[in-house]
Amino acid sequence: MSGDRERRKRLLEAPVGATLIRLCVPMMVGIAAILFFNVVDTFWVGQLGPQALAAMGFTFPVVMVISNLTIGLGIGSTAVIARAIGEGQEERVKRLTTDSLILAMAVVCTVSGLGLLTIEPLFGALGADGPTIALIGEYMVPLYCGIGLLVVPMVGNGAIRATGDTKTPALVMVAAGVVNAVLDPALIFGFGPIPAMGLRGAALATVASYVVAAVGGFYVLGWRERMLSLALPRPAEVLASWRAILHVGIPAAGTNLLTPLAAGAVTRIVSFHGAHAVAAYGVGTRIEGLSLIGVYAMTAAITPFVGQNHGAGQVGRNREALRFVSVASLVWGLAVTAILALAAGPLARIFNDDPEVVEFTVAYLRAVPWSYPLFGIALLVASVFNALDMPTQATLLAALRLLVLAIPLAWLGSELFGVVGLFLGIAAANVVMGAVAGFYARHRLLALED
Repeated sequence: MSGDRERRKRLLEAPVGATLIRLCVPMMVGIAAILFFNVVDTFWVGQLGPQALAAMGFTFPVVMVISNLTIGLGIGSTAVIARAIGEGQEERVKRLTTDSLILAMAVVCTVSGLGLLTIEPLFGALGADGPTIALIGEYMVPLYCGIGLLVVPMVGNGAIRATGDTKTPALVMVAAGVVNAVLDPALIFGFGPIPAMGLRGAALATVASYVVAAVGGFYVLGWRERMLSLALPRPAEVLASWRAILHVGIPAAGTNLLTPLAAGAVTRIVSFHGAHAVAAYGVGTRIEGLSLIGVYAMTAAITPFVGQNHGAGQVGRNREALRFVSVASLVWGLAVTAILALAAGPLARIFNDDPEVVEFTVAYLRAVPWSYPLFGIALLVASVFNALDMPTQATLLAALRLLVLAIPLAWLGSELFGVVGLFLGIAAANVVMGAVAGFYARHRLLALED
């Protein structure tokens, strides 16, 4: 594992704030690339009309389920690998990395296979009508067939981050984003001998980006970092690795799965206000993802930092790290809220010029972002708990925000004040959860230090 010892030394000894910034900046670039290609997808699909945009809006929570399942397993892998690195167990690092990829591939391929068999009843339950379900099928069939490739960049990049290297995962994500951005218009609208494929073309462009990311991930893990083991393991070794990964991975996956499941429930509530509202909700959530790249980069950076320092018994550095990223989340969230409030109209019209879609998108961008400062803290606290081998706390906090607060408040707001009230309900849930998570995390870290 070339360069690993030097990176480990920096994570355990260098100034906390400077170290986290050094880890965050490359991840911000990589995450921006991935989120940008979601926005690019939405932009080009928006040119196909409101119905195609609504079809993509319906797919959002389902794609999130698979992506977040993979991310959850990646979080489990990152946490256990980072602690093994912190403890100096190099052979165990190889075994954990290899076994995490095998496990994630098996899980995601099973889920995507089930998805292929349930497109019509699933999206019908989410509120899509017959013509919209036909469009959804054009998008989801190729995506389901290729999404297993997502395992390598999601889980593999997590393993690379566990070493303290955030630059390489960022480069892999940028390469994937560029491929998607180039192929999207060509495959959606046709170019030269390439026929116009509409939504199916958008899905194929995404799958092509997965191929690039998977090749890059395998190269770095297997060739450069030597983190993959080709030795035939004993079944007991594989099961031991899976138990360690799933101890964090199952609650982390559960935490991440709550988000798309709640998004599915909210999409169902939004669908009562019509296809234009669903289209706007899909646009708003994609802009939201791009707006929170700073927070997402911090969640990616703090996991290896906390995991390695926890493995080395340095509790004080972890408490300082939580304080640093909490302040950073507040600053980032306030800046983003101000920008989106001022630019809501022009941003909405970039994706679709239908007056009703624009109106609902503007409502989202002016209602939900004021919760981002505290929402970011909730996301960061979940990453800290996973790295500390306390995944159940992260899951309980997510369940509180999504099931106890977000869905009921979105429904109540919808009933009382329509679409704007629905969006305000989501924002209120984020604010309450962020405050609770920050207070609870500080209390738990103080208890560990004692």
